[in-house]
Amino acid sequence: MEKGINYEVKDLSLAEQGMKNIEFAEMEMGALLKIKSRFEKEKPLKGVRVGMALHVTKETAVLVKTLIAGGADVAITGCNPLSTQDDVAAALAKQGVKVWAYKGETNQDYYRYITNVINFKPHVTIDDGCDLVSEIHQKHPELIPSLYGGCEETTTGIIRLKAMQKDGALKYPVVAVNDNKTKHLLDNYYGTGQSTLDGIIRASNILIAGKTVVILGYGSCGKGGALRAKGLGGNVIVTEVDNFCALQAKMDGFRVMPMEQAAPHGDIFISFTGNKNVIDIHHMKAMKNGAIFANSGHFDNEINVRELEKQATSKRRIRPYFDEYVLNGKKIFLAGEGRLVNLACAEGHPSLVMSTSFCGQAMAVEYCVKNKGKLKPEVITLPKEIDDEIARIQLEALGVKIDELTEEQIKYLNSWQEGT
Repeated sequence: MEKGINYEVKDLSLAEQGMKNIEFAEMEMGALLKIKSRFEKEKPLKGVRVGMALHVTKETAVLVKTLIAGGADVAITGCNPLSTQDDVAAALAKQGVKVWAYKGETNQDYYRYITNVINFKPHVTIDDGCDLVSEIHQKHPELIPSLYGGCEETTTGIIRLKAMQKDGALKYPVVAVNDNKTKHLLDNYYGTGQSTLDGIIRASNILIAGKTVVILGYGSCGKGGALRAKGLGGNVIVTEVDNFCALQAKMDGFRVMPMEQAAPHGDIFISFTGNKNVIDIHHMKAMKNGAIFANSGHFDNEINVRELEKQATSKRRIRPYFDEYVLNGKKIFLAGEGRLVNLACAEGHPSLVMSTSFCGQAMAVEYCVKNKGKLKPEVITLPKEIDDEIARIQLEALGVKIDELTEEQIKYLNSWQEGT
């Protein structure tokens, strides 16, 4: 570990490679760079401190640079112990960014780093999973009056925030960036689908074709995972607790059944639920010899790893972040220690995907600053016109043009008199 006044990273000598990776990511992040260019001219975040708990990846580094271009002072730590890219953390530290993160953080270091970001006294928080917001509310409530607002990146964090709001515990406004249509489409559906399968393949190097892939949860992320598994030749089974999602999976051509029934048939199991113990110990005991299971949800509690550790007769790491357990005389394999497999075993979403998501984050920070003191302490969504602007910027970055409504069409859409 290397430490300075404003950083703690694994190895500063990795910075050169980190800078190259950031530079390569920027080539796919044209939309975010358009916002960065505007921010450089307008300085909408001048004097604003932004505290971040996000996956410290090459794409996140481009967001950090965008916020700094807008005039912000930024401090960042990770939001998951296994998701930091150490070369990127080193590059940020070398560039003078306040950063505390390394891959494989202990639980103690993880929360110590979050406390470092809190001690930075941010005006705006950016969170992925709600740990930063939760720590502020539970341990540092004195900071709340100076907070303009926050931004939340992922479904799990939104679930926690809405629970806080329901309990009357949420004391400052948080923008549900996760709920942007532009975020849901590219990030949850396309990004999670590809990066999850990427993580499993990198961890195991198995062939997906011909395997039975069990997708737990058919929300936006699960849909993407199912589609990618099918595209690689997998035979997909979906498990669900929601009637409509289950119906949609059935109509999309997938087998739908309870996890109890799917457990003996699956070769690969992937959880996408945001809930607890959806792959439980009795499911693992029913799995076939050689079964692989992984989690693509934010927290590591979707798979009951604690009970597996207790009941397995042996455990050994046979590949990086790919562990073999012997349970009931059978070998089963856990990828990424049960943490989000796309970042534990791969590099997370492709840069183009994160460009769109981070356009949402950058514009949400700007929205919080512009509306300082005007927003209620609740979970809020960005106005439709901002989400539409993000889509427009992304289309422009991709070189795509679309039609515009004529005056006649606009008039027709806003009237009711004309009929059959």
